[in-house]
Amino acid sequence: MKHIIFLALPLGISLLPRAAVAQDAPHIAHPFTLAQVWEKAIQNNKRIQIQQLQTDASDEEVKDAVTDRLPEITADGEYARVSKMPIYEKGLFNAPAQYPVLHSTYGVGIDAYLNLYNGNKTNLNIAQKKTTAKMRRLQTAQTTADVKLAVAVAFLQLKRSLVFKDLLLSDIISQQKQLAKIEQLRKNGVVLKSDVLRAQLQLSRQQLQLNTIDNDIAIANQRLDVAIGEPDDFSITPQGDVQADSVKVDTYDNCLVQANAHAYKEKISEEETHLHELQLKQAKGAYMPKVGLFANYTFSYPQILFYPYSPYLYSFGMAGVKASFSISGLYTNKHKVKATEIELKQQEIEHQDTRDAISLSVNSYYLRLQEAMHRVNVAQTNVQQAIENSRIVNNTYFNQTSLITDLLDANNALLQTRFELASAKIEVQIQYYQLQNAIGNL
Repeated sequence: MKHIIFLALPLGISLLPRAAVAQDAPHIAHPFTLAQVWEKAIQNNKRIQIQQLQTDASDEEVKDAVTDRLPEITADGEYARVSKMPIYEKGLFNAPAQYPVLHSTYGVGIDAYLNLYNGNKTNLNIAQKKTTAKMRRLQTAQTTADVKLAVAVAFLQLKRSLVFKDLLLSDIISQQKQLAKIEQLRKNGVVLKSDVLRAQLQLSRQQLQLNTIDNDIAIANQRLDVAIGEPDDFSITPQGDVQADSVKVDTYDNCLVQANAHAYKEKISEEETHLHELQLKQAKGAYMPKVGLFANYTFSYPQILFYPYSPYLYSFGMAGVKASFSISGLYTNKHKVKATEIELKQQEIEHQDTRDAISLSVNSYYLRLQEAMHRVNVAQTNVQQAIENSRIVNNTYFNQTSLITDLLDANNALLQTRFELASAKIEVQIQYYQLQNAIGNL
């Protein structure tokens, strides 16, 4: 019997070093459907939790950027003691005359500024924050899909091992009954002792293989335990039948269209390109003038702003339009604009490379899925042939017209074809989920 190798889990389930699961003590089996395992795995995954917090922070940054449209209002106040003001009428080294001053001064005021235009920087900054927030949501969705794929693979691997175990246990029971018949034939002198020994050896190998399958079950079960946040001795029993015929696959062209529209990598790459475009517009905006409304109003004491001065409290206000233009920006900003243009060109190339990679992935998983579905049909035919061959050889052996090797080979072939059929059905499911993840529908 071929050894079944477990597929490597994608990123999304971190396997921590853990003690080996004891196989001696029986554990209560907990039935889980794939949807239930997905729900617990998503809730337990730390990467998803971190990315969700980052998304929440990005949403707050968007709200913060929107507040830049509001007027800037500041209030200020001051109080000071003014020193005497000596006047050196006869030179620095002679006694000065003292000019009378008011020794206390204070004032309170309020200033306001409303931006009307600053090279569209405010709107561009808001758009950048929104794009970043959208990218964070897409990254969270992609991580969630990766986790679901990893859990689905582990779930199906566990189901496959359990199916293997049921098939092997059934075969062992059949082999034990067959061994009893062969031993009876030996007692009657019909067959040689070597036939009994070969049958016993075959049964021993089956029991050893059963131990291997038990270990595979323990490994796959622990992977799921880690994913859903349960202790290592938490036993999971997968629910739901494996029906390869239930898998409905669209045409390759439609799958590729869906991938270009919904694949998370594609959408993230689009947002990254859009973000670079906004950054280029913002860099060019440094050439533009800034225009805004301003107003201020102040209460002060004493009045020394206008002549004649007055030792009384006064108020004073202004309002108008303020405009400025950075002349130096015409020559200091051109390198920044050029660098941003180069980064945008690089991102456009990376975006095209991402689309090519998605196309390759969809094509690969689509072909593998078709291959797996074809393997199911072939395996079903092989099982029927192996059943008939086993029946014929079993009859001929006990009628003394075939050898023990023919009987054991027929038994092995039947078990092998049943394993291949079960494995092919599981492989259809695995390839289906991998295709859905590549398309962006998982």
